Amino acid sequence: MTTLKTALTDSMEIAARQAGLTLVSTTEGKDFHEHPTAIFELAPRQATGAAAQRTLKLELSEHFDFNKADLLPAMTQHLAEEAKRLRNPRPDAYVTLEGLPVSFRNFRWPFHRSTSGADTYIVHGEIFLEDGTASPLHAKISMSMTVTFAEIVPAPEQPYAESFLYNAARKTIDMGQLELVKSGNRQPVPVTTRYYSRWQKKFIFTDTTDASRLDYLLLKTYWLSGVLGANQPIWIADPRDAQYLNTTEAELLKMAADKAGEGLLTLTGEYAAATPQLLARADEFHARMDKALAITKPTFNEEMRAGHANM
Repeated sequence: MTTLKTALTDSMEIAARQAGLTLVSTTEGKDFHEHPTAIFELAPRQATGAAAQRTLKLELSEHFDFNKADLLPAMTQHLAEEAKRLRNPRPDAYVTLEGLPVSFRNFRWPFHRSTSGADTYIVHGEIFLEDGTASPLHAKISMSMTVTFAEIVPAPEQPYAESFLYNAARKTIDMGQLELVKSGNRQPVPVTTRYYSRWQKKFIFTDTTDASRLDYLLLKTYWLSGVLGANQPIWIADPRDAQYLNTTEAELLKMAADKAGEGLLTLTGEYAAATPQLLARADEFHARMDKALAITKPTFNEEMRAGHANM
């Protein structure tokens, strides 16, 4: 990687500053086809201590111009959300509805056209299990969107696609269609128009109930604050989670306040931390994780394995 200084760098520095972020570094990368990209490392602007060391990366095509009327609002929103997400102890970590703590890493942006002849756009990345034990379980994934679906997306770049891609991956894990392994081949994750309502003009991944959303908030707080964050607060009103759960940030905050009243978490503004009462339910959350992991493992017809197939 080499240090990069371009007009895009200047634009990003201004946009990051307006979002309360600091542009730590800009380096030159390569996309899937070895075309140049710009990789920006962003950090909280006024953070101190351990929080000042947290960073997130944003990768864009080298000559991408987000200062256009149809692109700038989404970029501004993405950076503003990243500034809040960087207050999490592990900004790259998420939880699935079924109870798996995971992180998303090593994505190679932007999307590229499929090299197999399929009429799709592809982006590669990896998902890792984050149970606090440095588990080797992970999944290499190849996320694809059809040309029809691509018409919904303002640009095939990270800020415009990351949220719905991460949520599509979480949904795929929930359905048991991604296996976390110690080593293995890249697994497909299709992103189709079934995740998008043209009538409502929004993404819909899961129809959740009040009970399932409450369960999710406890799972998230236990894993991301209690296990991975040494009880530091996490952003409980993340719009990315609201999209995944088909709810609103305001509703998530309201539910978090209810759980704070029950002593299961402490709530300060939009951030929640685990309490001893929540941590005491560790066995329950680990059992939930084990069950979710079991769902991802392929099953076999044992009679066929033993050679008893009816030919």
